[in-house]
Amino acid sequence: MLQLPHQSLKAAAVPPQRVPAREDDAGPWHADAVCRRDEAGLFFAPSKEPTAARLAREEAAKRVCARCPVMVECREHALLQPEPYGVWGGLTAAERRVVLARRRRRDVELKKSPSAA
Repeated sequence: MLQLPHQSLKAAAVPPQRVPAREDDAGPWHADAVCRRDEAGLFFAPSKEPTAARLAREEAAKRVCARCPVMVECREHALLQPEPYGVWGGLTAAERRVVLARRRRRDVELKKSPSAA
């Protein structure tokens, strides 16, 4: 995500133009996201971040996600978009790729199996 120097990190955590609305009348899910209020810089890697620093930052971001009331909505958003960077819904980009690959394999297997009619 390209970020201009004058933009806050909190605005970068959940880009409003790519976030789907909630199905209920409570408003968009991201309005309740903990990352909108806390440590938004944890969720996206700075350029050339050393591996140890990245792992520590990602674990800290996951701890923030663990206490978030909209973690499931955030994760599904990141999987459906798909978001290529950052920690979303408690998953890193690599972890989301694994989830998506498993979903694709499951879908293929379901299509191959004879219908239970």
